[in-house]
Amino acid sequence: MAEAPEPFIRIRGLKQSFGDHEVLKGIDLDIMRGETLVILGGSGSGKSVLIKHLPGLLRPTHGTVTVNGLEISQLRERELGAVRRQMGFMFQGGALFDSMSVAENVAFPLREGGVRKEKEIAQRVAEALEIVRLPGEEDKMPADLSGGMRKRVALARAVVGKPACIFYDEPHAGLDPITADSIDHLIKDLQRHHQITNVVITHEMRSVFHIADRIVFLDQGVIRWTGTPDELQATQDPQLRAFIAGDSGEPWND
Repeated sequence: MAEAPEPFIRIRGLKQSFGDHEVLKGIDLDIMRGETLVILGGSGSGKSVLIKHLPGLLRPTHGTVTVNGLEISQLRERELGAVRRQMGFMFQGGALFDSMSVAENVAFPLREGGVRKEKEIAQRVAEALEIVRLPGEEDKMPADLSGGMRKRVALARAVVGKPACIFYDEPHAGLDPITADSIDHLIKDLQRHHQITNVVITHEMRSVFHIADRIVFLDQGVIRWTGTPDELQATQDPQLRAFIAGDSGEPWND
């Protein structure tokens, strides 16, 4: 009998409080290598706080986070560098530096990580832009880019370090449906062709059913539900049904 695969990230008993406010109330979650995991939940459910624990940006009030077999919760900041180099981040809005060219934005994590050879940097930037289907756009400035192109540059910056895992915070925000669909294709291409583990926070339900292998629904700091897209579509849970439909339950006044 084959052994179950070891998760890339294992979270156990994770709690986080800010003052008297308990945001996470005991999260147990495995993130498997090579999967695309989508995290859903309403505003204030704890999604962003949860994802900040995975690279050690926040230290738990209680519980553990293990990345690739290493428990990181109590590591010092200088010890977290090797952990973070296994991860890439695509921030909401792209978070590009407006004063830097596309090439400089994509190269930023390489330079921060100590890569000094300009030829190597240029080659890796070109490879990253090829992956996100923006070849030859190195010299453009962020102001010259459409919203969709800015998101692609942000994704190129996330993949340039050849991470094992990428975290996405609302990658579809501000995009029209066709451009959002192109981002979905890139996310799945990274999973299928580069064996990257994807962890995606999004409210875009159309994208959820396109990209997710597994879905976690957070509610008031706990995992209320987890399952596949097919299981989510079939659920009869009234809270989940309302979330999928975007229905607040309030009557419309004519």
